[in-house]
Amino acid sequence: MTSSPISRRVPAVLLAGTLAFLATGCGSDPGGSDTGGAGGTDAANGSATAGAPEGFPFTVENCGTEVTYEQPPERAVSLNQHATEVMLALDLADSMVGTGYLDDEILPEYREDYDAVPVVSEQYPSYETLLALEPDFVYGGFSSTFDAQEGRSREAFASHGIATHLNIEECSTPPLDIDLMDREVRDIARIFGVPERADAELERLHGVLDGVAERLEGVEPVDVFVYDSGETTAFTAGGGGIGNEMINRAGATNLFADLDRAFGDVSFEQVAERAPEVIVIYDYGDRSVEDKKRFLLDNPALRDVPAIREERFAVLPLSSTVLGVRVPDGVESLARQLHPDRFR
Repeated sequence: MTSSPISRRVPAVLLAGTLAFLATGCGSDPGGSDTGGAGGTDAANGSATAGAPEGFPFTVENCGTEVTYEQPPERAVSLNQHATEVMLALDLADSMVGTGYLDDEILPEYREDYDAVPVVSEQYPSYETLLALEPDFVYGGFSSTFDAQEGRSREAFASHGIATHLNIEECSTPPLDIDLMDREVRDIARIFGVPERADAELERLHGVLDGVAERLEGVEPVDVFVYDSGETTAFTAGGGGIGNEMINRAGATNLFADLDRAFGDVSFEQVAERAPEVIVIYDYGDRSVEDKKRFLLDNPALRDVPAIREERFAVLPLSSTVLGVRVPDGVESLARQLHPDRFR
């Protein structure tokens, strides 16, 4: 019997999820990466690895899965917008053989590189479709990327010698902060052997955040309610996602930060009781922002809410409210809408 191309191919990475001894001396923290073994030593037996690139091999503990990288991936697939844009921000398009599942238009500065990467599917491709690309690395933005019921579990990819990485917002303990963005960008840059690119990108991103902080110094925070979706109840942003940190940095207070999840359902009566001054609408999908505004303005439960009486709304694309390189620009956009006087 002739083996498949994937089974014949020597993978660029060796997955060590079932090899417990690889964790010895790693000292990884949950959701983060380990820096042990970066001096060109084989993580499995401690011997020098001939011909290994500088900084390899090394082991990453990512959302409960350990992966040992012997060399940078060369055939990567990114799924979900924020995963794709992290890779493009790090100038990794040449290492990509596919991408999929955007929520919004790709950022203009990444458009040319994005257009050079094959789009595998509009949403999640099947496991078989992914295997046909012969990837050595699959990077997912949401846990649903690696849905076991759809056959895309991380263990299934590992059985074919394919490394996986999940955005660490999906497995980090709240409250989340900007340090998590730094870790995600640095992890991906290190996996691909380009840590210096993370330094440059993070300097740019933090420059945006520092500029916002300077303009908002001493500002009185605005009470906001996030409306994502929902008609019988409101699906809103809780305190468990990076969106809550973005609201804080934009000079506001999330009135449902006491929800310990990234998102959750609340009643419109609860919204009325908390009396938001501004309603932040997350923009995505087929339902327009104007349609969401009309629904909220016509909702009798909200008629006495200050934000409704004064028709004070702010808008953010959903893709800016998850852990990725859009976060700082999202903070600035929200701050400009909430405190326009500070940006004149």
